[in-house]
Amino acid sequence: MDLTHAVLSFAILGALLTVTPGLDTALVLRSAVTMGRGPAFATALGVNTGALVWGAAAAVGVSALLTASTTAYTVLRVAGAAYMLFLGVRMMWSAFKKNGLIVEPAGPAAPTWWSMFGRGLLTNLLNPKVGAFYVAVLPQFIPADSSPLGVGLLLALVHDLEALVWFSLIIFGAQAARGLLARRSVRRTVDAGTGAVLIGFGLRLGLSSR
Repeated sequence: MDLTHAVLSFAILGALLTVTPGLDTALVLRSAVTMGRGPAFATALGVNTGALVWGAAAAVGVSALLTASTTAYTVLRVAGAAYMLFLGVRMMWSAFKKNGLIVEPAGPAAPTWWSMFGRGLLTNLLNPKVGAFYVAVLPQFIPADSSPLGVGLLLALVHDLEALVWFSLIIFGAQAARGLLARRSVRRTVDAGTGAVLIGFGLRLGLSSR
């Protein structure tokens, strides 16, 4: 397999995985609906940066530690599950609060670009299944006699570019439908739905052995 064939083959696989509904898509959609274009792109870039880090780690063998060491995998799995549960509960809380079921005298500070970038980054980095995917798949697309780090970063970047295109479609689609999405009932539904997805992912990750 030469480099061109490897990149094209991985691009097809990456595209299929990108458009499959999942946690990253839910986070970006939620940011676009409830906070607008800027925070949504910040979340998307955070997710993509995390994927790039995982790709580099897999290329140099760091992610292999997660598949070889039960302790390392468990620590990251528990931390990731706790973070997802934390975000999910906060979003569910926000949905109930907006519905008038919870009343607070003052709301939280408006999210910054960096806070949303950090949320996307941490959600991706604290999910060991992303690392397990890269360490299992990436080596299959690295041609012999090539730089594992260089090709690994290239393939992760290809995946990132595909994800950025997908996230852009989601964000601009949400903006185009902003009249409908601006309704409080829709925002509450998105908050509650994304929170439920996060809690579900967190519970599944926390209760899984691998």
